[in-house]
Amino acid sequence: MLDKLHPDIKKQVEKGISILKRGGIVAFPTDTVYGLGACATNQQAVKRVYRVKGRPQKIALPLLLARISQISEVAEPVPQIAWRLAHDFLPGALTLVLPKSKLVPDIVTAGGITVAIRIPAHPIPLALVDGLGAPIVGTSANLSGKPSALTADEVYSQFGNEIDLVIDGGRCPGGRESTIVDVTEETPVVLREGAIARKELEQVCGRLCLRKEAE
Repeated sequence: MLDKLHPDIKKQVEKGISILKRGGIVAFPTDTVYGLGACATNQQAVKRVYRVKGRPQKIALPLLLARISQISEVAEPVPQIAWRLAHDFLPGALTLVLPKSKLVPDIVTAGGITVAIRIPAHPIPLALVDGLGAPIVGTSANLSGKPSALTADEVYSQFGNEIDLVIDGGRCPGGRESTIVDVTEETPVVLREGAIARKELEQVCGRLCLRKEAE
């Protein structure tokens, strides 16, 4: 994946991979907003993400993957409907909630039994995950309660030197957040309708009608 990047971006990503392997945290652009990531299997690094962001550890963190085949590494079991949704909408603005596998540390899921995963439609986070060889936690790169960052400068303005690297990949498109679908039960549940409309999902699910979780 690195070979597909512009040489300047490639150098930044290579540095980011090295930092992630050492337990550091890195900010990077995605197909929505800038993300803040760490190696998901490094508990100290994940704790630092919570601390730097000011996010309560009782709130789970999503995982970013590089390819669909990695879903079975972090989730078990993976229902057939999850594979169908993944093949139709990933990479892209879809987050799937699945039963977590034993490989996912409890700190990532806030002690819960499910994990949220996404494969961004952006070459930089995909190259980071691929180079690291492990999923990364992928929360938005902003202080809790503050606006999402769309540029590297906006990340710097909120975090300063609290993070190890900000990969400047230009301005992110922003827009609507990902659509979140819980596929842990027989009937998928739309937890948040975002960039992917419910009707689009229903075309894939067929008779497995999606229902919006009661608020």
